[in-house]
Amino acid sequence: MIYLYIALGIIAAFVVIGLILPTRFTVMGKTTIDAPPAAVHAWVGHLDKWPEWMPWEKEDPSIITKRSDKTTGVGASQSWSSKKAGDGEIEFTECDEATGIAYDMVFVTKTKRAPSKSAIRYAPAGNSTTVTWTMEGDMAAMMPRPLAGWFKMLMSRMIGGQFRRGLASLKEMAEAA
Repeated sequence: MIYLYIALGIIAAFVVIGLILPTRFTVMGKTTIDAPPAAVHAWVGHLDKWPEWMPWEKEDPSIITKRSDKTTGVGASQSWSSKKAGDGEIEFTECDEATGIAYDMVFVTKTKRAPSKSAIRYAPAGNSTTVTWTMEGDMAAMMPRPLAGWFKMLMSRMIGGQFRRGLASLKEMAEAA
């Protein structure tokens, strides 16, 4: 009987702590590329170039991506479906050769649409460009509140590694061009 009380206590603590943990997240990756912003933008600002440097399609062969007719500039968009990573959509809200892009991203489940804001910004650094990739959102939009706080703590590990791999690939492509 004591084990039942211990198990119920652990479950209650997990739920209560999950309810008070923050659920908003920010993930960021940064690299310096030995190329001007325009050379970086040639890869970042065009959705049809993303499969060449983004990590997701390389790591998940089940992803099916559909791009809109407009693949660059404000309003460019694409959607994807994946057995592993789920479904989603993005739409460029900013697209500037000198400063970078911003985009709205929505993760889609059968019952929810979880929005996030992302950006890939360029900052000239001498003959190089510092590229900063960010994503902000709220895990509570994606899952029940007690779980959201716990999963928020994992976002930097889950997405941060993909950002690092994507930025390394982007660096390689932009510097080789």
